[in-house]
Amino acid sequence: MTQAQSEPQSQPPVRIVIAEDEAIIRLDLKESLIEEGYEVVGETGRGDEAVELVRALEPDVAILDIKMPGMDGIEAGRLINADRLAAVLLLTAFSQRDLIQQASGAGVLAYLVKPFQRSELVPAVELALGRFRELKAIEGEAAALQERLETRKLLDRAKGRLMDEQGMSEGDAYRHLQQTAMEQRSTMRAVAEDILAG
Repeated sequence: MTQAQSEPQSQPPVRIVIAEDEAIIRLDLKESLIEEGYEVVGETGRGDEAVELVRALEPDVAILDIKMPGMDGIEAGRLINADRLAAVLLLTAFSQRDLIQQASGAGVLAYLVKPFQRSELVPAVELALGRFRELKAIEGEAAALQERLETRKLLDRAKGRLMDEQGMSEGDAYRHLQQTAMEQRSTMRAVAEDILAG
């Protein structure tokens, strides 16, 4: 019995879309990824098709060659990253600084220079995936903070209205919002919105 069979499955395999216009490199890459335990859910030789595949298949990682017909890997990476569809790993035969800067500006999270060693593949995929997850977590935290800020502003405006219209102190206005939310089994934000709506 292998180790994978003896241990319970904790997480599904990382799902990958490959976009590489050279069929032999694409096949080698696919085989290497599968042997390393990844699931290749789609492959193409065109950049524009890569974007469509990523939208349709929702992989965890998109591996894009830099030079492809239809659309280059940097532009495809920019489109994939704009909607945070997947982590983007760029394959390039060039290690020129300006290309790397363009790729970074497009949201590419890691890159491999061809010809790459198989031992470099897994770290590059994991680096791209790790950075992507960090970005998503930061965006989630930022959205939660924005939501709390908006709620705070609404509560302050509702307290102000209660203080002006009903002569309550700030503490009494806050307790009124709290009490009403509990009685209505609602949120303080919803109560504040109702008060502000009149």
